[in-house]
Amino acid sequence: MLDEPRTTEGHGATERLGPETGPAKRGDPPRSIRLHETDNVAIVVNAFGLPAGTAFPDGLVLQEFVPQGHKVALADIPEGAEIRRYGEVIGTALQNVPRGAWVEESRVRTPTAPNLNALPLATRVPAPLPPLDGYTFEGFRNPDGSVGTRNILAISTSVQCVAGTLEVAIRRIKAELLPRYPNVDDVIGLTHAYGCGVAINAPQAVIPIRTLQSLAQNPNFGGEVMVVGLGCEKLVSERLLPDGQQDGVVRLQDERHEGFGMMLDSIMAMAEARLAVLNKRERETCPASDLVVGLQCGGSDAFSGVTANPALGFAADLLVRAGATVMFSEVTEVRDAIHLLTPRAETEEVARALVREMAWYDDYLAQGGADRSANPSPGNKKGGLNNIVEKALGSVAKSGTSAIRGVLAPGERVRQKGLIFAATPASDFVCGTLQLASGITLQVFSTGRSTPYGLAEAPVIKVATRTELAQRWSDLIDLDAGRIATGEATIEETGWELFRLILDVASGTKKPWSDHWGLYNDLTLFNPAPIT
Repeated sequence: MLDEPRTTEGHGATERLGPETGPAKRGDPPRSIRLHETDNVAIVVNAFGLPAGTAFPDGLVLQEFVPQGHKVALADIPEGAEIRRYGEVIGTALQNVPRGAWVEESRVRTPTAPNLNALPLATRVPAPLPPLDGYTFEGFRNPDGSVGTRNILAISTSVQCVAGTLEVAIRRIKAELLPRYPNVDDVIGLTHAYGCGVAINAPQAVIPIRTLQSLAQNPNFGGEVMVVGLGCEKLVSERLLPDGQQDGVVRLQDERHEGFGMMLDSIMAMAEARLAVLNKRERETCPASDLVVGLQCGGSDAFSGVTANPALGFAADLLVRAGATVMFSEVTEVRDAIHLLTPRAETEEVARALVREMAWYDDYLAQGGADRSANPSPGNKKGGLNNIVEKALGSVAKSGTSAIRGVLAPGERVRQKGLIFAATPASDFVCGTLQLASGITLQVFSTGRSTPYGLAEAPVIKVATRTELAQRWSDLIDLDAGRIATGEATIEETGWELFRLILDVASGTKKPWSDHWGLYNDLTLFNPAPIT
């Protein structure tokens, strides 16, 4: 709670941010943030935390050292009493917590998750926001009407056995062929560890197979689907081709291949034919409504729901107003805030689809002898997040305030505009893979603990929750949202800055740091089906 707070609306809670400016440093005046008038905790803003005896202008005195991002009790909290942040209960006190004490993880009991059978369904559907016209980007339009932000030849594999061969082939393609086709940005392999030694007909096998089918049709790949297979695998290569496509498979066990050299020649010949088609694509002016943007967070901290994620949410609202498609994901980081989302569903059908995905994941975790408490990570806790409830309340801030128009099962392709929930695990790499399969052409990734995460298949804009991180990782972070915490910028100002950056990156006029360095993570399939 800062002196002379100002109030800004966002993600269902009132945010109280103070007027101080400048990054938090040693010797700076003590700063804390209280998000809602009913909260009985605030988080410490100062970069190095604050020592015992620190006095705030309102008379609050710290009883012990409190690290940056961690919570301090604003009033005496008796054992068993509610602990509130974001205007929501994030736990109950396991012991008496006096005013000014550090509300540390061991002092908080995680509450039960919202009952999925007692949720409000489409009861507070937001009114449509005013349209936002006139915003464009330079993209690659495809024959099916979709628009890519990159022009990439992607070569799928039907089984892990051929990944090494494809890697050799791609090295040759980049060295020998790609220079002849200057309009093509890159050649990449959609490699994975699936395809054989798996229960291919198990009910949940639909998820990895659907993901691979959808990945090949991402708009950034221009519709030029190509598959390299072995020939004896359970996942038949042709299953990865779009309906109606007759060619596009190189099978290494083809009897015409006499040795490794001929296998490579076949891959290169098919690749060159597709490079020739892709090389005809050129950027053209497209409305912002053609964008498909994924929102993700990784290495979250207590500032995620205060700075970066609300800024992502504001930018998401701008994109929706412009007619674009925006996806948010990560089931376990939505589950404990689902009661805030089902009322925003556009229809009861959409709300029930949200509940369906939450229930499926509850069952999935239970089958593995786990529950939602397996999230958050040690790094999340070090950054001030006590439990998954607090993390989820900050995570859903990415969704902004628009009505939720649709829900996608894992790996399903998006087919409508507006705000969409795409069900994925919270793992950065699995979520990124599934969002690509669902059709994102650009991703915005917020982080508080930092990560060099990136995707070869779509540009990734990384947004820091804290100025200290943005300064320390200045050649990895694309946007500093920590200025919101220090009062240097508002959520609205940062959201608009992010919106404009999205248009520039989508147009290819600005390159995010992960692309500058070529920092790309492997694709990681979500496979809940048995492995034989």
